Amino acid sequence: MSLLLAVKTTLRLALGLVNLGVLFVFLAAAARAGEQYVDREGRPVGGHDVITYHTEDSPRMAHADITADYNGLTWHFVSEDNRDLFLADPRRYVPAYDGHCAYAMANGNKVRSDQLAYRAVNGVLYMNFNRNIQERWDRDIPGYLERSEANWPDLEDEPAASPRGWFF
Repeated sequence: MSLLLAVKTTLRLALGLVNLGVLFVFLAAAARAGEQYVDREGRPVGGHDVITYHTEDSPRMAHADITADYNGLTWHFVSEDNRDLFLADPRRYVPAYDGHCAYAMANGNKVRSDQLAYRAVNGVLYMNFNRNIQERWDRDIPGYLERSEANWPDLEDEPAASPRGWFF
């Protein structure tokens, strides 16, 4: 009987340690989320509904009263359905590089972005500094993404860019 009790106790402890390990990995990943780029009013993606970047021809301005909190910010939506989609998988919808310019990231810089200079590529939202930079980025998206992905780990922990300009 004591052997059975010892086996049960050992299994329970092992399962508990596995659960703690999974929780630690989950919390560590959540803590790695960087500081999101926000506009002068403190809104991610300029107050647009982030879901509409993925589902419509152009982003739509969100309603102030339909919101969800993620990564320390309040995100706004055009409908409760969009908010629910977001809450089910926020990382699927938020912009890559915490909303900073993908072109600048490819060049080793963390700078602001324009909420109307964007492209959704393979289900990932990429923002750019302005429409001129967006056009430049569009000429070689795979090349710029390769460089951006290589630079991102070194830049992620830097503070968010200022909404004022590229160099100041």
